[in-house]
Amino acid sequence: MSAVSISAFAQIGEIGATSGSVLVQIDQGNTLGMPPPIAPQALPKEQAPRRMDSLLPANPANVPKIYTKPTSSDPAEMDLRQLWAELKLNNPQLTSLRESYMSAKATVPQIAAPANPQVGLVWSGMPSNSPFALGGANAPTAQNPSGISSNNSISIAQPFQFPGKKSLASDIANTNAEALLAQSEATYLQLGAQLSSLFFNALASQKQLQVLRESVVRLEMIKNVAKARYSNNSAAYVEYLNAQVAQSAAQADQFNAERQLDVAIKSINTLVGRHAREKLILRADVRRALNNVPTLVELEDYAETSHPSLKSSSLQLEAARKGVDLAKKAYLPDFQVIGSSFTPRGPFAANNGTMFYQLELDLVIPLYFFTKERFGVEQAQRTQAAAEAGNISNRQQIVLGVNTAYAVYDQAKNQTQFLRDRQVPQADAAYKVGLTQYSNNGQGFNDLLTAQSQLRNLEIALAQAESNLMQAQAVLYVSSGKEPF
Repeated sequence: MSAVSISAFAQIGEIGATSGSVLVQIDQGNTLGMPPPIAPQALPKEQAPRRMDSLLPANPANVPKIYTKPTSSDPAEMDLRQLWAELKLNNPQLTSLRESYMSAKATVPQIAAPANPQVGLVWSGMPSNSPFALGGANAPTAQNPSGISSNNSISIAQPFQFPGKKSLASDIANTNAEALLAQSEATYLQLGAQLSSLFFNALASQKQLQVLRESVVRLEMIKNVAKARYSNNSAAYVEYLNAQVAQSAAQADQFNAERQLDVAIKSINTLVGRHAREKLILRADVRRALNNVPTLVELEDYAETSHPSLKSSSLQLEAARKGVDLAKKAYLPDFQVIGSSFTPRGPFAANNGTMFYQLELDLVIPLYFFTKERFGVEQAQRTQAAAEAGNISNRQQIVLGVNTAYAVYDQAKNQTQFLRDRQVPQADAAYKVGLTQYSNNGQGFNDLLTAQSQLRNLEIALAQAESNLMQAQAVLYVSSGKEPF
């Protein structure tokens, strides 16, 4: 049977394994579809990039929660989109980043909150033998007719920073927290690219299994023809043995393909936060329009406006610039307001007599030649320069990554089309001609085996090439900062 009219992955099969079963199904009527064309106008530069809200906790509470699902005994059926959704929700690495983001956001109101007040209690003038004579410290005696303690007071002190310092510091903390969220979004895309590669590798292994099964059937036909010719004294018995050996080798290759498929499924389960031994059914339609990928210029424009890594570096640069402003504010003094009440009697006496009040304003001024302040500003400026250079480097790397991914995709596309349109049909024709000639008592048994082997190898190569094409396509979209669906 010719493999030309069959999509490289458009097969349905099931593999049984000790750890579970794997079933790759193809939905002929419901295509996952290519990502919509990306244009520079899709995200205006004056607007902030859309946040991946699914990376945030579904129910942010004061107590952190673990975002995992209970183990299910029934096999789960998922396509690539659903696997990405599971990755967002259950991957422990992304959960850790989410909690780190929420922890960073929790520091913002702490920084913006006013400083704690100080409450003081003072009593003085007590004799050496009565250090705790609180109530009677002011009692008149023969030696001290007017009493002893005359400076007992209660004070409340409230420190204040110069206006604008706390708000700027909390704004910096909030900007750094948003940069951390952008980093988690970039990590999500990287893990998604890895998930896509595993997904399409599993489909390639499934197709290889199907090709090997067809190869076993073809070799069974060759073996029967060789046996019939040997019975008619038209062929040597060794031809039958060689066909049998080739069939056994194809059956042995199935075990390797099954092992690769099982490993891929376990890796997918682990990546999306499931137990490795859980049953998973992969459902996909990978017949995608190869001409529906946006142009390189569109992908570059989208990456420069929407890539999470660029958003993170831009936020870090913004925080560094605000850090310079905050460092310059260190030259400004801070304040402290103290309110005190005085009484001529002991602080815990029953009758404290007349109360006197006092208000004090203190300034905390930078001294010692502004050493800390000058070097604090220099440190902030150096940090800003490093952030600017990092932002430029990150932008260059993102654009270079898009160009590289596009070149890999274009090469994979050409290779797939060449195998599918030329090499596989030619190998299929050669096999059919060889089988026809050999069946009609012609010579060329070795040529027939060679043609069958070449057809099998090219069909496997086509399966791997289409897998590489889908992986390259997913990596291309991830490089531009977009989910590949």
